[in-house]
Amino acid sequence: MRTESGSAGMLVVAALVALVWANSPWSQSYVDLWHTELSVRLGDGGLSMDLHHWVNDGLMVVFFFVIGLEVRKEFAIGELTDRSRVVVPLVAGVTGMLVPAGLFLALNPSGPEAAGWGAVIGTDTAFLLGVMALVGPAVSTQLRIFLLTLTVIDDIVAVSVIGVVYSDDLSLGALALAAACLLVLVVLDRAGVWQAAPYVVVVLVLWIATVESGVHASIAGMLSGLLVPALDPRRADVEDAARSFRAFRQSPMPGVQRAARRSLTRAISVNERLQEALHTPTSHVVVPVFALANAGVDLRDGVLGDALASRLMWGIVLGLVVGKALGIFLGAFASVRLGWGRLPQGVGLGHTLAGGALSGIGFTVSLLIISLAFDSTRLQDQARVGVLLAAVLASLAGWLAFRFAARFLGQRDAALPTLLSPPVDPARDHVVGPDDAELTLVEYLDYECPFCARVSGVGDELRAHFGDRLRYVTRHLPLPVHPHAELAALAAEAAARQDRFREMHAMLFTHQDQLELEDLVGYAADLDLDLEQFMRDLDDDELSRHVEHDVASAEASGVRGTPTFFVGATRHVGPHDARTLIAALEASTQSRPIG
Repeated sequence: MRTESGSAGMLVVAALVALVWANSPWSQSYVDLWHTELSVRLGDGGLSMDLHHWVNDGLMVVFFFVIGLEVRKEFAIGELTDRSRVVVPLVAGVTGMLVPAGLFLALNPSGPEAAGWGAVIGTDTAFLLGVMALVGPAVSTQLRIFLLTLTVIDDIVAVSVIGVVYSDDLSLGALALAAACLLVLVVLDRAGVWQAAPYVVVVLVLWIATVESGVHASIAGMLSGLLVPALDPRRADVEDAARSFRAFRQSPMPGVQRAARRSLTRAISVNERLQEALHTPTSHVVVPVFALANAGVDLRDGVLGDALASRLMWGIVLGLVVGKALGIFLGAFASVRLGWGRLPQGVGLGHTLAGGALSGIGFTVSLLIISLAFDSTRLQDQARVGVLLAAVLASLAGWLAFRFAARFLGQRDAALPTLLSPPVDPARDHVVGPDDAELTLVEYLDYECPFCARVSGVGDELRAHFGDRLRYVTRHLPLPVHPHAELAALAAEAAARQDRFREMHAMLFTHQDQLELEDLVGYAADLDLDLEQFMRDLDDDELSRHVEHDVASAEASGVRGTPTFFVGATRHVGPHDARTLIAALEASTQSRPIG
């Protein structure tokens, strides 16, 4: 239930239940259920829709809201903060929509069927990741990031198409209220409001206004999610949470508990808290209920034969199964060959072909667009059969493409490297402990990273535990989001030339919010360094090359953030508190071959 393949399994089960129900002797009860009216009223106002519209215009807004939250987080603090990583999936995402739409329109150039072109441009992200967990490589973290970035483009365009192309008559008053709500979300973001309640209330009003405006409500979900701020935890907030927790431990009273809970909540951005709250109900309730409401195609009385003979159905199958795979592969191949960008480390072109094939699973978005594009039940049934058939064929095509990439191209796991490269070199690395120690722990750090500061004392605990059995090695990885980190790394190296690396290392973490040049010179003076030599060394190209060498080794070793630890030569995954690292180091001795 907690895995992506489990969520995809629930989606498949819901779709199968809908199909069986719609083709059973009780099929009329399926139709009657989704045409049941449900009204919510407050005084003279309220909303009244049948259950089918409550699902498509209501529950699915939560689905798109969660996608918007994920997109905002990726651009703010995730993989997409490095804009160079966006180019290849951006191009592949665009071609992955243009080619399917072109193939569909080639078969359905005119008439009412042509309105279904939007059904082939979107990808069901949840279904895609779930199927990839079943048929893809054992480890596919980097391919997952590539496909998520690509589906962001899909989702934004698909929701825009839904909101603009497939909307009803527009109400300018309701649209003005919706625009005002979006403006309020921007103001809440700029004001640094961290409580979730104001955002939820504004999004609820935005949804009602959008429903009343005639624009499909999915666009309200996506846009509002994009406007909810995502931030890295600030050091001050984390420290305040720690103090509040200690106060509660000393005095477990209701008022202290409320203060501790408030400070813990504030330390995590409202974006991530809403994702945490909504992700499970979205995957396990919203999407399966949507499948149950929309996948029930009655295939009796010649409907299946009619669909198999229709250009509409085959246009959708061709667009999703062939167009998606071909468009994404060609977009990725062309952008790499033209030097516009590069694929994520560990991802090959064979992986992009397989991932592109799985992107032909349009399910959720496609079914939603079909319900909006066609008034005719006959055309809706034909299109839905195409989406269901395409999901099966795309899954099979993805499985075959992954096997082809692994067997003939040698592209198996699509993941970051896990081995340290290059190995520890006592002549250039900063090592505490004997050079020939039994155990090795390597840390990649950034002097402006608050998480590095919090684990800066771990080395002392580990050395106290292991003694001369351990050598502790530090390497630099100044992150682009920290403007003073590179200069701080150079300061540490300049101090190392005067045999004071460890002292400067500790000083920089103690004052990591004060890392301007004049601050660094002050720290050098406090350590009784030769200031003239220190200043000359800061400008020495050799020290710059030393830091660049560490950054290159981090890239080659699959390091993407700080702090990152290597136990021996293997990248450590998971918590990095002293107890966990001690256990990992002890385990590394047990797994070492004897002799």
